[in-house]
Amino acid sequence: MGKGLTPLRVILGFSLLSTTIHYAHNAIRYADYPQLQGISPLVGGIVVAVTWVLLTAFGWLGYRAYTQGRYPRALAFLLVYSLAGMVTLGHFLTGVPRIPAFWFATIFTDAAAGLALWAFLTWAWATLNRVTTRDQLSTQR
Repeated sequence: MGKGLTPLRVILGFSLLSTTIHYAHNAIRYADYPQLQGISPLVGGIVVAVTWVLLTAFGWLGYRAYTQGRYPRALAFLLVYSLAGMVTLGHFLTGVPRIPAFWFATIFTDAAAGLALWAFLTWAWATLNRVTTRDQLSTQR
């Protein structure tokens, strides 16, 4: 335990703060964002809120597995959680949101958090799955 735990905590804290702010605004003010045809603002807001809860649950499960040293499971859960940040860029697929600058910026802070988590996951996968020279020698007897 402890392998990369501090950076993971910082990234997850930043992600949780950013996504909570953005998803809450998006759920409450769904009509201010570019719309998908056939989805009412009420239904859209509910979908946004439920999506945030589900993705955040994956983040919590990933963090918990990481602290228990169950790294493959942790990294899989955290990869799913990273989507909480990355999918906010999807707003631009249907148009540019016409929202105040602060709320607009949270789209990019979410994406930055997702990218930071991807960088951490890449480092963790390479580091935690490394076979040491000692381990390699012990299998060659």
